[in-house]
Order: sequence, then C-alpha cells, then structure tokens
Amino acid sequence: MGGARSKQFMDLAGRPVLVRTLDVFHRMKEVDRIILLVPREDVAFAETEIVDRYGLSGVRHVLPGGEERQDSVRNGISALGPVASDDGIVLIHDAVRPFVTEALIQKSIEACSKYGAVTLGVPVKDTVKQVNAEGVITETVARSTYWMTQTPQTFRRSILVEAYHRAYEEGFYGTDDASLVERTGFAVRMIFGSYENIKITTPEDLKYGEYLLKKGLKG
Repeated sequence: MGGARSKQFMDLAGRPVLVRTLDVFHRMKEVDRIILLVPREDVAFAETEIVDRYGLSGVRHVLPGGEERQDSVRNGISALGPVASDDGIVLIHDAVRPFVTEALIQKSIEACSKYGAVTLGVPVKDTVKQVNAEGVITETVARSTYWMTQTPQTFRRSILVEAYHRAYEEGFYGTDDASLVERTGFAVRMIFGSYENIKITTPEDLKYGEYLLKKGLKG
C-alpha cells in the first residue's frame, strides 16, 4: 500500500478497515470467539485502538502473528485451546476483506457443517493465459474451471489441525489454508462468494471500497 501504517489499520470512510471486518463477525451469534493475529509490534495498538475503542468484546485474544501468514494462522489455531471441540468450526478470514457479509459467513458455516472444509470463491471472468518466463503465451486455459479464492475459509477443527500438523512435519508452506487441507487428500468444496468481497491491497481498492459504501453495500 505504501503508507506508514499497515493496510488493516487504514481509514475506510471514517473507520479502520480492520474494524469494519471484525464488526461483521462480532455481530453474529454463530461466532462465539474471535482471535485476532497482528504483527507483534501492533498488538498493543490493536488492543487499545481497535478492540477496546470500538467495543469489539467478541475478540477474545489479540496475538502476535508469525513470520509467514501460515505461521500466524497456526498461532491462532493453538490459541483455541481445549475449550474448542474437534467438531467445532473454525473460520479463517483476511483482516483486509471488510466487505464480507453475515450471509456469506453463515453460508460458509452451513456448508462446512455438511462437507467439513469449504472456501468462498468466484469464477474467473476473463480469459486466462499461461505464459513462460519470457512472457510468451504457452496455453489458453478453460476459464470455466478456474475460480478466484476468497475468505473466509472454513473447516472442522480436527481437519484443520491435522492439515497444519502434516504441513509442519513435512516443511510445507501453502498459499492458503485450503491448500494445506487439500494435500491431506480431504476434499475442499468451493462455494460461491461475492465479487464485492474484495481484498484491500492497493490505494485503488480503498477507492473502490468507498464506492461500495456509498452504494450502500455496508454501513
């Protein structure tokens, strides 16, 4: 993003991106606890300026993340402790996806209850080309079979714990949590998300987010 602050703390139409994200989960009775992972140097700030200031009492822990995203999620899984059952459902969500809705979260929970492992996503709209190191097109792939993955990614706790255990035993780092579960042989279901469930990563994304708010997508 290029700013002095982490993108999750940046202002989006008067409220930090992270607050808008957390607030959706905080409002839901189906979510009984939230564990927030942030860079170690941001823990105190997140506790006082995000959780306390905005009354997000559903956030039970604010913990330091790890070197990689996967390490951070592992810290969050460990923090669930013995009070979370093996059949309990764990949702993993990007802090910078503030346009997730309660309906999408509920849809994820219901699908996970049925299948054990699901991720939100949307079909690719554009033609997809595969290129080599020189930028020459080597193949045009069938876009009907390609989806862009979103979050939350949702799993039964036992499935997620096993996937993380095996990944660390074998020194594997994946690009998302679903990839860790996939490599155990457990089928992960893709369910339709929303093209407006965007990830804020560039200044242009912030501008589009402001447009979505003006459009009335989210208060």
